Amino acid sequence: MQPIDNSTPPIFFLTRIPGLANFYTWFSIPFCYLYSLAISGNSLILFVIVTQQSLHEPMYYFLSMLSATDLGLTVSTMSTTLGILWFDASEISLDACIIQMFFLHGFTCMECGVLVAMAFDRYVAICDPLRYTTILTNSRIIQLGLLICTRSVVLIVPLLLLLKPLYFCRMNVLSHSYCYHVDVIKLACSDVWANSIYGLIGLILTTGIDTPCIILSYVLIIRSVLSITSPEERHKVFSTCVSHIGAVAIFYLPMISLSLVHRYGRSAPKVVHSMMANVYLLLPPVLNPIIYSVKTKQIRKAVLNLILTK
Repeated sequence: MQPIDNSTPPIFFLTRIPGLANFYTWFSIPFCYLYSLAISGNSLILFVIVTQQSLHEPMYYFLSMLSATDLGLTVSTMSTTLGILWFDASEISLDACIIQMFFLHGFTCMECGVLVAMAFDRYVAICDPLRYTTILTNSRIIQLGLLICTRSVVLIVPLLLLLKPLYFCRMNVLSHSYCYHVDVIKLACSDVWANSIYGLIGLILTTGIDTPCIILSYVLIIRSVLSITSPEERHKVFSTCVSHIGAVAIFYLPMISLSLVHRYGRSAPKVVHSMMANVYLLLPPVLNPIIYSVKTKQIRKAVLNLILTK
């Protein structure tokens, strides 16, 4: 394939679920429902935490950050996913693609950071409870939030700016219903060495650091919990971590699965790639509010009070 003229802005084509052309209208219904559930669930969590004075504590501040990032992650892909399912709006320019990737990868990076902050919150609450309020003050929580946002912007912006000088081939067909960085650079006709190296550096500075931090936090938490003599007390203390463990699992498992499919599953049917990509983005925003509403007594009570009052 010949590279296009440099003066011509490249156009990309988003992909619906391959092999299911006769069922796109039907598939749009559950997708619309899941997006609505993600937006309403996370908005409800945010509203409850902001309005309920009893929830103005470090744990719930971090939960509000998680809900905000999940909202951003949902909105960043909703327009293209529903647009291609409803109206077959498959064309997207490079600039629009870069903007979508900024929010998509930016909020993903933020969610990694928030999960680390929540792991640190659980570590302090269980391993050093007497200093909990002095360590996690409001000013420190604000600083952590700003650090998480700054890290995302600093890492994502150069990664996306490196896409601008690239040449792309004529048939720029993406694998998903949204722009994904790894998917886009595969279509480049020019050398993507710098993009790949910076992408690897960004991965190391996010997942490569955040994952060991979460694991270390839980090693220390488990060691502290096992030192408690009473089984009932052990269960009670560790149960405060269940919601966070669930949030970590539903974030990392789809992300790892999608990465493995991209690298080693090229022979897998295209429908597998497409479904994995959508699960990766929709599962955490949909399930996180449900997990925290079911497993966290204070959140459940506040949500029920709000619903009953209405």
